[in-house]
Amino acid sequence: MKQANSDVLERFRTLIRQARQTVQESKEPGKPHIYIGMATCGLAAGATETKQAFEETLAERGIEARIIPVGCIGHCYGEPLVVIENPGFPAICYHKVTAGKAGALVRAFLEEGDPLFEYVLGALEENDLIPTVMDFPRFNLERRVVMADCGALDPENIDQYLAGGGYESLLKALEMTPEEVIQEIIDSGLRGRGGAGFPTGRKWQAARSADGSRKTVICNADEGDPGAYMDRTILESNPHQLLEGLAVCAYAVEAENAVIYVRAEYPLAVKMIRRAIDQAGQAGLLGAHILGTRFSLSVSVFEGSGAFVCGEETALIQSLEGKRGMPQHRPPYPVHKGLWQQPTVINNVKTLSSVPTIVKKGAAWYRQIGTQSSPGTAIFSVVGKVVHPGLVEIPMGTTLGRLIFEICGGIPNRKKFKAVQIGGPSGGCLPESFMDTPVDFDSLTQAGAMMGSGGMVVMDEDSCLVNVARFFIDFTQNESCGKCTFCRIGTRHILNILERITKGEGKEGDLETLRELSQDIKTASLCGLGKTAPNPILTSLEYFREEYQAHIREKRCPAMMCRALTAFYIDLDKCARGCDACVGSCPVDAIFTTKGRKKAIDQELCVKCGECMVACPTEYDAVGKVSPSELAPVIERPQEKAS
Repeated sequence: MKQANSDVLERFRTLIRQARQTVQESKEPGKPHIYIGMATCGLAAGATETKQAFEETLAERGIEARIIPVGCIGHCYGEPLVVIENPGFPAICYHKVTAGKAGALVRAFLEEGDPLFEYVLGALEENDLIPTVMDFPRFNLERRVVMADCGALDPENIDQYLAGGGYESLLKALEMTPEEVIQEIIDSGLRGRGGAGFPTGRKWQAARSADGSRKTVICNADEGDPGAYMDRTILESNPHQLLEGLAVCAYAVEAENAVIYVRAEYPLAVKMIRRAIDQAGQAGLLGAHILGTRFSLSVSVFEGSGAFVCGEETALIQSLEGKRGMPQHRPPYPVHKGLWQQPTVINNVKTLSSVPTIVKKGAAWYRQIGTQSSPGTAIFSVVGKVVHPGLVEIPMGTTLGRLIFEICGGIPNRKKFKAVQIGGPSGGCLPESFMDTPVDFDSLTQAGAMMGSGGMVVMDEDSCLVNVARFFIDFTQNESCGKCTFCRIGTRHILNILERITKGEGKEGDLETLRELSQDIKTASLCGLGKTAPNPILTSLEYFREEYQAHIREKRCPAMMCRALTAFYIDLDKCARGCDACVGSCPVDAIFTTKGRKKAIDQELCVKCGECMVACPTEYDAVGKVSPSELAPVIERPQEKAS
């Protein structure tokens, strides 16, 4: 039954009018507005000090300006990011704004009218117009749906969200029957962004039709993949968008209780979502009888303790019930018997945050984005060896090559691209031959990888895929709940073999054993995390087999990444007399001065940390790496130390 009537509409219109009036009054026309990215990435880069410097310099110069803390816009490589709206100028985005730069911007730009183009994000050519944020390639090639307002509004200010059209989708849903809302989501083709890609509308439909007196909706914000931070950023940058999607879902399945399961390692995200719940409750958008209707929704926050396996929905439910987080046999599925044996819908942060836009603009509009089988957008946290790492939201179907080389700027330092790991620790490693592969659920699965939750690690020629596979299987082995024999013991065996190979102790037959163990684990593991754990092994064996063979047959690491198969040396032709940069960096005093007053490395003492290579001045570039078997011709011996 529809819940909205004329009284409900009037209440909402009043709420919107009040919010817009409050926002309008706070704009203070004629005064500069300074937007500072204060999400975790910005804070880690020094945004707190930047904000303080702006405040102090403004007070010192007697300039009136409004400072607005906002979330993350995705250009994490440029943090701290600051957007300044100075009357008479377009909004200008500055990157890496330290406290010193903040003071300079106040004095030069706000006081004297000089925008200091050298601090602007993106290079300016002669006669270029001043770029706005949306002029940068990252945004020109993206399609922002979920992250449209991230970095543009204060996440702690519900009035800004309401003034921009926030909670209109909830009102529209209340004007529809629950069945109509579910049908709209089905028609949109929205698939779960948590990794599995199950049709969201079908999940809601199953939960609505299930028998149960206390249905629950759970937002899974337990983001545990190494290098993934999409969910955290949405919670920190636009928490009301998630709450609105959560409320629409609860209305559609007739749930009166909702839980946001977020890991405790996200303190800022926890703070933001709790504040948003309080604000929405005070505005009558959550709680009992929302906007005067019969629809009520109580939302709570549960802080998980960081177990990777609790990202699996049945393990998450066990954790919520106070038990050890371990996956359970399915069926029954959570939509039939979930939390406290009642029907439960579990959706990812990105999935629920997609709902408001779909309801507002319609399924047909959403279907125009992406591909036929994977409509909409995908959000990736792109990390590793790329020029512009950060968060990217692209239409499904965008190729890997375009994402890595055009949107994220390609590989830095003139290095060659080697591989990309997609889908978190359980994803696959794909070589350059897959750069034309579209980013969507089905294409990535066919390639041997997976969409996963959206983590993407880019690797260059200096990455060893054997060591990378060892790293990821080490992570999944440590995070295994231990319930399945194949997952618990099989991943341990794989890790032991990979550790031997990276130490130069591999033997013939190891690769066949790795493949056999991987297939057994995929077949016999209970949950999706166990079934996908061997993906990095299988894909790296498939596409980088020669690298494994070099480790086993030649006792050589082609990328010079495996410590046991790498030796550091100092090129005496490049080494500068009297330069002691490397000496101070060595933690074990393995570097000595030769009779020729140059430096060399005692291989018996060297622990292969690589600090000497980092410390060596770039104009000399005297520290190199070779395989131990190639070491003899290029080193000085300890007996050649200067007396």
